[in-house]
Amino acid sequence: PLSLPLFLPLPPSKTQKCMSSMQTGTQMVKLRGGSKGLVRYFYLDQHKSCIRWRPSRKNEKAKISIDSIREVCEGKQSEIFQRYSEGSFDPNCCFSLYYGERLESLDLVSSTGEEARTWITGLKYLVAGISDEDSLAKRQRTRDQYPYRSNGHQTFAEADKNGDGSLSISEVLQLLHKLNVNLPRQKVKQMFKEADTDDNQGTLDFEEFCSFYKMMSTRRDLYLLMLTYSNHKDHLDSIDLTRFLEVEQKMTKVTKDHCLEIVNKFEPCSENQKQGVLGIDGFTSYMRSPAGDIFNPEHYEVTQDMSQPLCNYFIASSHNTYLMGDQLMSQSRVDMYAWVLQAGCRCVEVDCWDGQDGEPVVHHGYTLTSKILFKDVIETINKYAFLKNDYPVILSIENHCSVPQQKKMAQYLVEVMGDKLDLSAVKADEQGHLPSPDTLKGKILVKGKKLPPNIDEDNEEGDVTDEDSADEMEDDCKLMNGDTSMTRKQVENVAKKKLDNLLKESKIRDREDPDSFTIATLSPTGKPTDQSASKTYQSTVPLAHWLFSCRKKKTMKLSRALSDLVKYTKSVGVSDIETQGDWQVSSLSETKAHQIMQQKAATFIHFNQRQLSRIYPSSYRVDSSNFNPQPFWNAGCHLVALNYQSEGRVLQLNRAKFNSNGNCGYILKPACMCEGVFNPMMEDPLPGQMKKQLVLKIISGQQLPKPKDSMLGDRGEIIDPFVEVEIIGLPVDCCKEQTRVVDDNGFNPMWEETLVFTLHMPELVLVRFLVWDHDPIGQDFIGQRTIAFNSMIPGFRHVYLEGMEEASIFVHVSVHDITGKWTPLCPNAAFRGRKLLGALKGKVASGIKGLFHRNPKQASLDSHVAAQLSRKHPFGAHLLRRTASEPTKGEPKVKKGFPEIAIDTKDYSSEGASEDRESEDRDLSASSQPPQLHQRNGDAKDTAAPAPATPRQGTNGHHSTNGSRTQVPSPIKISLKSRPPVP
Repeated sequence: PLSLPLFLPLPPSKTQKCMSSMQTGTQMVKLRGGSKGLVRYFYLDQHKSCIRWRPSRKNEKAKISIDSIREVCEGKQSEIFQRYSEGSFDPNCCFSLYYGERLESLDLVSSTGEEARTWITGLKYLVAGISDEDSLAKRQRTRDQYPYRSNGHQTFAEADKNGDGSLSISEVLQLLHKLNVNLPRQKVKQMFKEADTDDNQGTLDFEEFCSFYKMMSTRRDLYLLMLTYSNHKDHLDSIDLTRFLEVEQKMTKVTKDHCLEIVNKFEPCSENQKQGVLGIDGFTSYMRSPAGDIFNPEHYEVTQDMSQPLCNYFIASSHNTYLMGDQLMSQSRVDMYAWVLQAGCRCVEVDCWDGQDGEPVVHHGYTLTSKILFKDVIETINKYAFLKNDYPVILSIENHCSVPQQKKMAQYLVEVMGDKLDLSAVKADEQGHLPSPDTLKGKILVKGKKLPPNIDEDNEEGDVTDEDSADEMEDDCKLMNGDTSMTRKQVENVAKKKLDNLLKESKIRDREDPDSFTIATLSPTGKPTDQSASKTYQSTVPLAHWLFSCRKKKTMKLSRALSDLVKYTKSVGVSDIETQGDWQVSSLSETKAHQIMQQKAATFIHFNQRQLSRIYPSSYRVDSSNFNPQPFWNAGCHLVALNYQSEGRVLQLNRAKFNSNGNCGYILKPACMCEGVFNPMMEDPLPGQMKKQLVLKIISGQQLPKPKDSMLGDRGEIIDPFVEVEIIGLPVDCCKEQTRVVDDNGFNPMWEETLVFTLHMPELVLVRFLVWDHDPIGQDFIGQRTIAFNSMIPGFRHVYLEGMEEASIFVHVSVHDITGKWTPLCPNAAFRGRKLLGALKGKVASGIKGLFHRNPKQASLDSHVAAQLSRKHPFGAHLLRRTASEPTKGEPKVKKGFPEIAIDTKDYSSEGASEDRESEDRDLSASSQPPQLHQRNGDAKDTAAPAPATPRQGTNGHHSTNGSRTQVPSPIKISLKSRPPVP
């Protein structure tokens, strides 16, 4: 858990008493905002994995997983409790749980203080992860080793409707429907009969149910893959396994000892272990373990060069860090600083205002957000700043305080943070560049205003301009402008109306469609403004909000004590991006920054090469929604500040980006963005340099759940899933493509489709896998996983959906270098690749048998990719696919000719290609439509791995980009002559 203090182990007797009492259950009052509490019976389930309650209309979904609990708070601390009048409840009987990505609260009132104490103690004990054999680590190990037994007891108990300890055929059929399995009834009966081996015929006990589930779960795709490399034996010996790991998984120097380690760890059959071979169960366990994940395990650690100037990095940044919800009425909590810092954030924001008794406070000014003490915030930051990593933290101070309270702020900063603020030993280089993250390890940088050098040093204060004040609120976003005559209730009513109006006006959205990252205001008539003039970025914010403010510069008094704490991160305004300074930070709203990008993209890149820039959300985002960060990363902006409390697509992108370097909060920018001229908006931003071709074979899905918000819940129809892959990077790279729809199968759907993408600048690319449930009138979101391109590893890989224990899709990843000039005929790179290579009809080994049935000694799958990329669909199926994926609106029709192209699958060491990787990366933009280009000749070369951030060592059982590759056949030349455009 992210923000929990260390929890000391309890005596075994007290632990057992707490667990027993919680499992027996307690009647408590569950509070809800603005209404009477609900009396419910709460209990800990038998596996100690979740808290449940009854009665509830949610039935089995009325639960909170122990894994999801972030904090257990004693007393009446939550926002919900604050809404009830003083004396409503005994504080000793009150406690709250904060859980989930959005930090929702469950607020409970017990009958006695002793009951509350039992639950608080037991929950803290469980959340700290130090429970007995049912601990989280043990459950995770069991899940990794035996996928068919994962959560087996719980699944069995839920399916056992009559509670007799066994399952009848009707109970099994109901369970399969719940699990999204659509098997023929006769097939289910046959497997049921095979598993029913004891004297009690007609029912399955738990062990028999595990055998049944295992039979049902045997994966055809993995079985065929195993047969391919075992020469049709029912197991892989060490030679077979070595060949598979080296040819398909691109591992080098795989030894026999390493293969035996895999057998000992993953093979459940003792006989196979003695023989040193891996059967289908062991192979399945291995492929579903972290070793078979698509994410490069080396990127769980810092792998990038951290010795370059600070302005050469993207830095994970938070906006209004203290808020738990919206920008107008939500609660401020110091815990949010602990949470975001441990989540990898390295720049936090502190809005400081004058408080009572001379104590500065932190809150969102002119609103009803609650206030917390500045001192408490600083103590929390000091405690958690370097708990996860030592790289520097930037303290972005928004100073609205009087001079006396500014002095108090400076005093607290020095007293609490001490040596962490001392930068005297940090020296800048001869050119005056900013120091590096390595040099600044363990340091906290204060970002704020600084007194000008012409003010006498003896003066304890001076005047500074505040034209750069970040988050300057628009007047119509303020709830209180000094009017103290209204009661809180009156202000709340005004706030709700204002929130309603602002949301109607701004229509801010955060959905799966990348074109929806907009702020589209309404005209005075109430109709949307014309958006046809803005095709590359669908924003219709009034021009007055786009251009730099022309308001008269105001001044404020600044304390020298606070000014002296600022060194490398001086806050300055941006009046002209042509001028800049090395030790400065300029803050811009998303709308102002976007206007600069549209008008002076190359100049903005150059501006960001010397000093830091911070981009923060529009003040109209009163619901704490987030803007698309990718366009600002494309422009080299360092501190793209996001609302960490608003879980959704944007934070998923942010996590994916920063996870690729150990989640340390710093990502090295591509070399071309650190020096020289670069324009991210160009159709060919890096002319003459090699590009990457990403080939994704979407093979199958595993245990895909029904949509989270399905109206019928578990009783609803079995899902019809399809997979969508979205490329997020430079404007020229942005596209998305999807597979066909598989009807009535969420348990093990098979797609076996290949999607091809061309990437100009892969270092900036994020690859997003989305799973949807198709419906004739729309689609329901099931889950997603977003990964930085450089963190993907080649071969057969599982893509686990974020936040789901077992749900995954099985894919094959290969990457190639494309030489020559390759410019697409149509904007969608994946669509282009599929149609272009679709001309290979008749030369393709179709279906999953064609995927695996060939001689593995000759070559890996990606060496034959030129002959296996196509899959032609009938016109009707194409319509269904496009309907299901909601294509970009307004995409123009283009004629799709097939000019001549040569594809060369030469094999070569990737050492020489590593330099090209640095300059080939590309980013997704927020453009609603990528620019239309033209296609020319190009050559494709097969690389050993998808361009990791740094070269990896070719040691035993490790992936490598430097080692030699398995020999492949002679280059395959395929020439597709031009033919008339398709009508």
